[in-house]
Amino acid sequence: MASLDRVKVLVLGDSGVGKSSLVHLLCQNQVLGNPSWTVGCSVDVRVQDYKEGTPEEKTYYIELWDVGGSVGSASSIKSVRAVFYNSVNGIILVHDLTNKKSNQNLYRWSLEALNKDSSPTGVIVSNGDYDREQFAENSVPLLLIGTKFDQIPENKRNEVLTRTAFLSEDFNAEEINLDCTNPRYLAAGTSNAVKLSRFFDKVIEKRYFTRDPSQMTGFTDRKRFNFKSLHYD
Repeated sequence: MASLDRVKVLVLGDSGVGKSSLVHLLCQNQVLGNPSWTVGCSVDVRVQDYKEGTPEEKTYYIELWDVGGSVGSASSIKSVRAVFYNSVNGIILVHDLTNKKSNQNLYRWSLEALNKDSSPTGVIVSNGDYDREQFAENSVPLLLIGTKFDQIPENKRNEVLTRTAFLSEDFNAEEINLDCTNPRYLAAGTSNAVKLSRFFDKVIEKRYFTRDPSQMTGFTDRKRFNFKSLHYD
């Protein structure tokens, strides 16, 4: 593995949303038979062919850092997680499509990762207007993935997908909705597979083909991002 260049991508979201199952599917192309709670952080690796099918094609390793999703407000928990937020090149935000609270908490997770020196306490911030323009300036590529798509009742799907579309717009990120127990959602040629490849290519491009120094050192030298207040209906 040392012979290939690599990038580091955080996988963030609440406990139970299916991050470990997602990472296993992305890296092994297999369903994780018996997922367990992640304590601390678990790292797996995916091979990505950057600009596949073009003269610029090159193979990279994508390190996917599955960070344990305990919400706790204790400073010790936040301090431990902050260690994993160093030198990050991209972030996958994962939420459970059947759990509205996990959707809302993605704002907290993004704040914690992007402002690791002043991470929030785990309290959901609500009742206000989300300042979308500030996040539009974020230079770290983001991808929004909703899990348990198969568990949404047919009569609720339009409502849920409308909500996730607003979420995607807030984060200025593409969205993928899937069932981690069914590999066909990421089958080659599908729109989900195209979005995923496009995201990883963007992460690689930002890391290796940009002159922005913040992409070489992680988050420490970037502008601090703030949500004035958040409202989520």
